[in-house]
Amino acid sequence: MEIPHEGPMCDLVWSDPDERSGWGISPRGAGYTFGSDISEQFLRANDFNFIVRAHQLVMEGYLWAHQNLCVTVFSAPNYCYRCGNLAAIMEIEDIDAPPKFLAYEASPDRGGITEVTKRAPDYFV
Repeated sequence: MEIPHEGPMCDLVWSDPDERSGWGISPRGAGYTFGSDISEQFLRANDFNFIVRAHQLVMEGYLWAHQNLCVTVFSAPNYCYRCGNLAAIMEIEDIDAPPKFLAYEASPDRGGITEVTKRAPDYFV
């Protein structure tokens, strides 16, 4: 699916937490920035404990913002083969316990091997 250049889906994907309060214009050219006050309003209105989001490079694989109200989880290690970042997976074992994060590096270079050694599942055919 192609992400539209405007509208709710665009705003959900491209909006990022910011240290400034309120809404702001995103330097990405799409979406917005939002402050901790916006996170607090959203969490209160929806009875959530915190916001989990992605689609923004963070060097350690995950990054909390807004006094641990909003976490970015980025799952592409060494993004674009040049950023040197870790990636992470968030694990929730109990709804009342804080989440755990597993950070990982990119897999080692396989010496130019690009051949697929496993057959693709039938549902991809």
